[in-house]
Amino acid sequence: MTEAFTRAGTPPLDLLDLDGSLTEEDRQIRSVVGQLVATRVRPHVARWYEIGQAPVRELAVEFGKVGLLGMHLTGYGCAGASAVAYGLACLELEAGDSGVRSLVSVQGSLAMYAIWRYGSEEQKQQWLPRMAAGELIGCFGLTEPDHGSDPASMTTRARRDGTDWVLTGGKMWITNAPVADLAVVWARTDEGVRGFVVPMATPGVTAREIRHKMSLRASSTGEIVLDDVRLPADAQLPAATGLRAPLSCLTEARYGIVWGALGAARDCLHAAIDYATSRMQFGRPIAGFQLTQAKLADMAVELQKGYLLALHLGRLADAGTLRPEQVSVGKLNNVREAIAIARECRTILGANGISGEYPVLRHANNLESVLTYEGTSEIHQLVIGQRLTGLSAFNG
Repeated sequence: MTEAFTRAGTPPLDLLDLDGSLTEEDRQIRSVVGQLVATRVRPHVARWYEIGQAPVRELAVEFGKVGLLGMHLTGYGCAGASAVAYGLACLELEAGDSGVRSLVSVQGSLAMYAIWRYGSEEQKQQWLPRMAAGELIGCFGLTEPDHGSDPASMTTRARRDGTDWVLTGGKMWITNAPVADLAVVWARTDEGVRGFVVPMATPGVTAREIRHKMSLRASSTGEIVLDDVRLPADAQLPAATGLRAPLSCLTEARYGIVWGALGAARDCLHAAIDYATSRMQFGRPIAGFQLTQAKLADMAVELQKGYLLALHLGRLADAGTLRPEQVSVGKLNNVREAIAIARECRTILGANGISGEYPVLRHANNLESVLTYEGTSEIHQLVIGQRLTGLSAFNG
């Protein structure tokens, strides 16, 4: 369910009355996304998770209709919303399921952003309007089977052959890959790391679904194999030179995670409060016991602190001053606290906490993936440590 509103429209978990600091447009966008999640995701997501499959293409079209895909980008059919509004949308999406938010994040903040930021005008016109509408699905090929946190060691190669490029290599753990129409693939060339727009129907491209996942089961994840894939010269993203380009795309995606993780935590806390106020033990609701109230209070405080952090980062982003290490602070804190909240809520639900009839363990399992993708907690600790000390520990 979306968050109920009481006391003149204030959400009951908004202990600090932070809702009043949002603009009317922010609240309207949040409401639209919350209602979409309530009607299109919540009634079905437990089954999607159980069978390990979600209707990704159908969802993409529906999300496109309300402007969710690439919503923080401008032009080319994109909504041009604020960073705060985009964050609120991510929060509502992940309150439904982390996998559903991942669909939107990968489409908009990775694949579309890479083309929008580094592509030619022709590439933008060719791909972005249909991606914004959900007619085309994109994915982002950076992670490799042996190179996750160390993308600088990627082995995927792109070599020139006349005016063409020929790509060889493989990418792993790529969200949307099995259903994607195009991939933004990063490869090493003689001139350094470069990005390429690769239509998935190109000869030599193979996508394989990764099965038996215990997390993000309502998301399509795959491996991409590139076997002498021949691309025209104009497939290269002309402004993407060096590893800084894909890393900037990751910063975009990580920002959405800062907000999204709060949605999963909020949904768990709602479930725990609803359960605790109705579950009778020893002749009274368990919400009336001191230990339960202490757990709920601590979780609500952490949720509010995470929201304040996300809101601050969103306003920095809207001002154009947000730095990558600040996003690392947000992802490190909010995902870490969200997974702690999910686990604590599971204890309040007791045995029912492991049931698919409640969202808590599904969120906890999903957050295990969120904890490590787009940079593990350890990577973000090192980013912050480098900022604090001026020394890089990545090779130490």
